[in-house]
Amino acid sequence: MRNFICLPAAMALALPGLSAREKQPNILFILTDDQRWDALGYAGNPYIHTPNLDRLAQQGVYFKNSFVTTPLSGASRASILTGLYERTGGYTFGVGDIPKDLLDHSYPVLLHDAGYYTGFYGKFGVNYPAAELKKYFDKIEVLGRSGPKGYFYKTIDGDTVHLTDYMGWSAEKFLRSAPKDKPFCLSLSFNAPHAHDKAVEQYFWPKTEDHLYRDVIMPDALISEEKYFLAQPEYVREGINRERWFWRYDTPEKYQHSIKGYYRMISGVDRVVGQIREVLRQTGQGDNTVIIFMGDNGYFEGERQLAGKWLMYDNSLRVPLIIYDPRGKGHRDVEQMALNIDIAPTILNYCGVAVPQRVQGLDLGVYTTSGKGRIDRDKFLCEHRWATKLVAASEGIRTEGWKYFRYCDHPGSEHLYELTVDPLEVNNLAGDPRYAKKLEELRRQCDELIAAGLRERTALGVDYNVKKKKK
Repeated sequence: MRNFICLPAAMALALPGLSAREKQPNILFILTDDQRWDALGYAGNPYIHTPNLDRLAQQGVYFKNSFVTTPLSGASRASILTGLYERTGGYTFGVGDIPKDLLDHSYPVLLHDAGYYTGFYGKFGVNYPAAELKKYFDKIEVLGRSGPKGYFYKTIDGDTVHLTDYMGWSAEKFLRSAPKDKPFCLSLSFNAPHAHDKAVEQYFWPKTEDHLYRDVIMPDALISEEKYFLAQPEYVREGINRERWFWRYDTPEKYQHSIKGYYRMISGVDRVVGQIREVLRQTGQGDNTVIIFMGDNGYFEGERQLAGKWLMYDNSLRVPLIIYDPRGKGHRDVEQMALNIDIAPTILNYCGVAVPQRVQGLDLGVYTTSGKGRIDRDKFLCEHRWATKLVAASEGIRTEGWKYFRYCDHPGSEHLYELTVDPLEVNNLAGDPRYAKKLEELRRQCDELIAAGLRERTALGVDYNVKKKKK
């Protein structure tokens, strides 16, 4: 069983046929912000328009059960960069900058050190001095939602454009100017479909997506009746998940606007992904470019009368994940659980660059390089350790058939769900004596994973006692 055990170093010979620099693949890693797993046509969503991402899934490997270990953008992005659980890496909101040692061992920095031409555009999401960050990439432009203008503050040829379109334009410039004698790694980190929290409208999309979903009445969210909200503990009912529900979903009009806006923003990303793939084709780079697409965390769309992420329900944890390798074994739908901490070792192994011993994720490339390959994982630690009154900190464990979690600062607040018969996580079995043995088993396994993560953290020897920045 592999869960918290570190990977051995992976050298170039680990990749079939990789013996020279010119044979190393290019990497295009695409990350969206707040895209839940089923906000994708290929996932079975009959409403959303994502033809380019659906095509990518049809041509590549689609992970049906992909998760983040921490449903919070900053901590999840740190895990994506480093291959470490939040508990081990120690990074989340409110702790200052990510330690330099962690960034030095991130996948883009290791690839840069190995001779890759590296680029980053979009939301970095992890605090680090901007001037120092530029030293780690050949090309970088950090792009966030900007004040009252939100998604509309960048220009192309004098015209103000949506941030998603600016990202596509930046990617094209990078791809067309990339050196011919080096492989590249381009990380595109879209802000979409994240709501612009400061605005009443919340969701803003490119004009090209205005026509989508106009004549569609989106169905109500599942388990959105009040009784499911009232079943939550008081500290959840009074938290930011409820506050943001009032921003987005508390009236039928808000709900329709928000779901359609959310989908339009994803459709905008989808359109840009199609444009980028066309640039890869035109430049002759497509046959040697591995494309990885993922969401940084899940999202509540009104389930339990909640919004946002942060909680340990699958709404928060489950994300889309697609890997397309044009040199690979073709299409495959994968049932095994894949995680955000798998991205770094997967990319490094594709490129023949040694994976640091510290990395806790697994190599998902086995699904593209071998028609029968698979990873060995039957559970993972899920956690949210941000110290804030806005959201109660929580931790738990998810297996293929069960979910256990608890709120860290509230003793006795345990949840247990049998996912095979209760996929919506409605019937909490933690207080049922018939499931006392299963509760104890998962509680013990959760404690073991936490202890293992803390041992790994101690072994790294990084100074994690970072003080909060003064405001």
